Amino acid sequence: MFRILPRKMSIEDRKSDQYDNYLIKLSNVVKAYKTDAGDFLALKNINLSIGSGEFVGVIGKSGSGKSTLINMITGIDRPTKGEVYVADTPIHTLNESRMAQWRGRNLGIVFQFFQLLPILSVLENIMLPMDFCNLYSQRQRKERALEVLDMVGVAEHAHKLPSQLSGGEQQRVAIARALANDPPIIMADEPTGNLDSKTSAIVFGVFEKLVADGKTIVMVTHDGDLAKRVGRTIIIADGEIIEGCLSRAFPTLNQSQLIWTTARLKPQRYPAGAVIIREGEISEKFYILTRGEVEIALNGHHGPEHILERLDKGQFFGGAGIIGGGPNKASVRAVRDREVEVATLDRQTFTELLAQSTAAREAIYRTVERAAGLINSSQGERL
Repeated sequence: MFRILPRKMSIEDRKSDQYDNYLIKLSNVVKAYKTDAGDFLALKNINLSIGSGEFVGVIGKSGSGKSTLINMITGIDRPTKGEVYVADTPIHTLNESRMAQWRGRNLGIVFQFFQLLPILSVLENIMLPMDFCNLYSQRQRKERALEVLDMVGVAEHAHKLPSQLSGGEQQRVAIARALANDPPIIMADEPTGNLDSKTSAIVFGVFEKLVADGKTIVMVTHDGDLAKRVGRTIIIADGEIIEGCLSRAFPTLNQSQLIWTTARLKPQRYPAGAVIIREGEISEKFYILTRGEVEIALNGHHGPEHILERLDKGQFFGGAGIIGGGPNKASVRAVRDREVEVATLDRQTFTELLAQSTAAREAIYRTVERAAGLINSSQGERL
């Protein structure tokens, strides 16, 4: 019997550092479709990197560009501009014949509606990708098919037709088919969208096990609860990827709140050592760190400056000044050895977010109270 081994890509395996050690990398990808009203931009300057072994969820409203993004990674569609590298291959340069062969060996694709051939048995459906890529002997193909069916818990249905299985069982067969050639990447487009909640949980559990075994999974979903369980969430709105640090900062936000808020985030960059918030001034923005680190510092006045703490990616600051309404009690600056990137909300949007989400409001108030405690403690020590 075969043992399915994850294809982890080590630094030594790479021919150059061009791909920054990412398994999937999209650079400045634009996708335009011609319409009677002119070009419609389905994707707008997408930059995205996904590492080996990541479990990434892609969420967004209908028409936001989710499926187009997936089609760029699978090579089903081509970018109008930009580059797409997957498993060290510039797939945007491949012709259709080479693309089909490459896809069969490197990607497993799982669809919402299973897309199993109804006249073939479950076993024969699993063997099709191996036949197409001419992998293994006929006997080996059958052994591999049985192994992947066992891996997803439906080996006892190998000789049945798909119509004899439940929806959840058919989706597990579809996952087994995606695994047939042992690809490093699984792409799943709404894999639980046609399933009830109990069956969805079972299918999601299969994905979690695959990631634990070293596979990389990119999953489009409308299920906000499932999106919170993946390792990383990418939010796409109007053809643009919105910074996922919001979901890490406030994991209790539902999908509509995430999309509403992230559509209003404004990116901003600060050089190393730059002051972002100055003690004594009035805050007008709320900040979420998307790259780098900042220091919260209390001015020394007649003594040395005191560093209260450091914050890094996914943490936030600036809420105290907006909530309290008075001048800032401390300064916040980029660390001295590297630049910082943040996503900001203006005062009005921040206030609306607090009104929309009780959980986010409570998290921000806890952080504000904690910061006030650090400041008061530091001031007390220095008196």
